[in-house]
Parts: sequence; C-alpha cells; structure tokens
Amino acid sequence: MRILLTEDNIALADGLSAILRGTGHAVDVVHDGASANAVIAAENFDLVILDLNLPEMDGLDVLRAMRARQNQAAVLILTARGTPEERVKGLDLGADDYLIKPFDIAEFEARVRVLLRRQAGLRSATVGFGGISFDLNSRTFSAGATPLDIPARELGLLEILFMRAGKVVAKEAIIQSLTAFDDDISANAIEQYVSRLRKRLSPHGLTVKTARGIGYYLDKLPEAS
Repeated sequence: MRILLTEDNIALADGLSAILRGTGHAVDVVHDGASANAVIAAENFDLVILDLNLPEMDGLDVLRAMRARQNQAAVLILTARGTPEERVKGLDLGADDYLIKPFDIAEFEARVRVLLRRQAGLRSATVGFGGISFDLNSRTFSAGATPLDIPARELGLLEILFMRAGKVVAKEAIIQSLTAFDDDISANAIEQYVSRLRKRLSPHGLTVKTARGIGYYLDKLPEAS
C-alpha cells in the first residue's frame, strides 16, 4: 500500500516511516501542510497519516481540502490536540481515525492495518484466492500451512494484484503503488517482477496475466483435465 506521512517532527517522522517501510509499504514523507496538500492533490495514496499542528497549513485545512476534492484515501490523524471537540471536528471533516500523542507503536501499527483493510473493503484479516491465502496483519502469503518466501518487490506486486484478484490493474498504478518519492521503478522492472511471480505462483494454480497495453491481473490457471 502507498502511504503519505505528514509530520513536522523530523525524528518522529523518520521513526514512523521506517516502521511502515519495514512492513513493506511505500511511504512518502512531507513535513508541512502546504506540501501535504500539494502532494495529495497530485498523487494517489491508500492512507494519509496527518499531524494537525503543521507549519504553513493546518492539518484540518489539509483534510478539508482533501475531502473537498472527493479524495477518498483513508486518513489517520496524529495529534497532541486530543480534546473531544478537536476529535469531533476532525471526524466530521472526514478523518477515519484519531491517535493521540504520545501513543504506543503497536497501537499505531494496528490502526494502520485496520484502516488499510477497511480501505480495501475487507472485514477479515485473511484473504484467499486459488490455493494461496494472504494475512494482512503479517503481510505474508501462504499455500496451505506453508509460508511463501517472496522478495520484497515481488511481494508488494503480488499484494496489489491479490487485493484486486481478477481485475486489471494498470501498469502505471502498480508503479505508483510501489514507488515512494525517493524510489525509481521502471516499467521494465515491473515486467521482470511479473515474470518471476508467474514462476512462483504456477505450482499453486495461479498466474499473472497481461492485459496488453493496460496492465496485469491475477487469475487462476485452468485445471488439468
């Protein structure tokens, strides 16, 4: 999943972004409200983690502008402004959840997982397709009881396709989902990841098919007669 973290405390931003990247997400980080507003208007994110006390533009104003543009990304507010009035105001403006500083990292991670699961339209933390299941909490794939060892980039690609199994995902959308500001992934690299994934998935009855000129989709292999 692609996440935007907006936090003016550099040390906290570095720590949270490292945690999120460590679980395989593509994370972009900005440190002021004006930058957050501009990036949200130009890019697509699954989740925006938004501090309220931001320089240049208040976090609530960023949220207000975001929802006015009909942007439906999930929003987790991080703030020391924890009065009931502040929480109600943020929720009324379209925030999905609130976390009051200081907070426990385990709770932060759990709330991120819940919002990403909700964003994908899932009630359960485990999703199955063909002979493979995906645990959203641990971000691991398994065939039966056997975990699949998949390198990070291929795992990220498989997650994108798995969450939209049977539906075509545009190549540009895949690149954007896997890419943070400081990353560089080419269309040729995506083709290489797809080729490797096909080999990994074939023994489990799945494959990645190409929608020529558009993108890729996850599908089941025909059963042998």
